[in-house]
Amino acid sequence: MKQRSTQAAAVMDRFRMLFQNLQSSSESVMNGICLLLAAVTVKMYSSFDFNCPCLARYNALYGLGLLLTPSLALFLCGLLVNRQSVVMVEEWRRPAGHRKKDLGIIRYMCSSVLQRALAAPMVWILLALLDGKCFVCAFSNSVDPEKFLDFANMTPSQVQLFLAKVPCKEDEMVKDSPARKAVSRYLRCLSQAIGWSITLLLIVVAFLARCLRPCFDQTVFLQRRYWSNYVDLEQKLFDETCCEHARDFAHRCVLHFFASMQSELRALGLHRGGIPESQELPEPPEDLDGGSGKAHLRAISSREQVDHLLSTWYSSKPPLDLAASPKLWRPGLNHRASIAAPGTKLCHQVDV
Repeated sequence: MKQRSTQAAAVMDRFRMLFQNLQSSSESVMNGICLLLAAVTVKMYSSFDFNCPCLARYNALYGLGLLLTPSLALFLCGLLVNRQSVVMVEEWRRPAGHRKKDLGIIRYMCSSVLQRALAAPMVWILLALLDGKCFVCAFSNSVDPEKFLDFANMTPSQVQLFLAKVPCKEDEMVKDSPARKAVSRYLRCLSQAIGWSITLLLIVVAFLARCLRPCFDQTVFLQRRYWSNYVDLEQKLFDETCCEHARDFAHRCVLHFFASMQSELRALGLHRGGIPESQELPEPPEDLDGGSGKAHLRAISSREQVDHLLSTWYSSKPPLDLAASPKLWRPGLNHRASIAAPGTKLCHQVDV
């Protein structure tokens, strides 16, 4: 049993180390998730069965809907899986308190979130444009018939009906028709030209941004990147500390319950003669954490104090100055131990 418990503890330690490593490299994790979403997008499009309705009233709606709706869904998925999107909104909406809000940091975080969230939608749009089926279906009715000689002997209603059937090459009306092939080839070439133009534009913009950025002052960029990472890490550390305190608080409540039951069990044992005094329950140790240095967590010992601490953290975060006046760090709880310790410890870990 001891060997199994030791192995389980070792496995848990490995998972904890892996989780901490992923948390410390959240930017790499987000990039990996973006690449995964892009790969899923390619697989989704390759396995999608495209069927244009070939009706003048619904072709454009179907083609543009298939081009834009999955893109919007992938964009929202990119926002959901990116933890920084939630952190950005929380930083934007939080009360100022003792820490002023920097709109430059929020803009930097917003830019980072949008760049990653737009990766998968752009892959879908580019694939659809390079393939051309959506474009042919959406704009087959918008082609100018005068550009093609085969429509000279058709009435306007026949032309519109014929153009609506262009995406459906198996339809009896347009099957083996040179006009259908000409219109379809024209729209497909136009779609591919737009797709390659967008691809080239994105590559040029990315190239210029990467090459020209070192030519300018990097001070503002480094500051905003540092403080955006700080906001993310600070929230993670606060959540971890809250989980640690909740576990310790629950442990102490359970031990307190057993300790309170000791006198009742003793009274029952003396009354019935069932429990001799030599077998009485031992008193719980005063230092339940074994001297592990959790005094800053033990200072919060009631529900009212926990609620006040969480409310203070939201409404008035501590200033980003470890040398600030202690009054700015104290939430105002009347307790025997100072409540400033948790906040001070947290910010000290992040800044170092």
